[in-house]
Amino acid sequence: MTFHKAIAAVLMTAALAGCQSQTEGQQRATTGALIGGAGGALVGQAIGGNTKSTVIGAASGALLGAVVGSATTPQRRGEEMCRYQDRYGRIYTAPCDDRYYNGNY
Repeated sequence: MTFHKAIAAVLMTAALAGCQSQTEGQQRATTGALIGGAGGALVGQAIGGNTKSTVIGAASGALLGAVVGSATTPQRRGEEMCRYQDRYGRIYTAPCDDRYYNGNY
């Protein structure tokens, strides 16, 4: 049992160490995948009671966790790009102005 705990500790340390060079969105997606995979494995084991359902639950949970983690990453102000139309009808892309952030668009 101690050996399994040591392996789990090493794997978690390696997984978290990889987060150092990632963007915030990538970190949230990775964390969501880890948490979702663990939760999905537990639910799959509880429902199916066999290895196949555990693996399916872990894969489904990891996918859902990664999607939710990535989708819930807050956007920093000024990073969004908006489409504008000038007075001659030309459409161009530029960083969003206050109308976007205040909901007056």
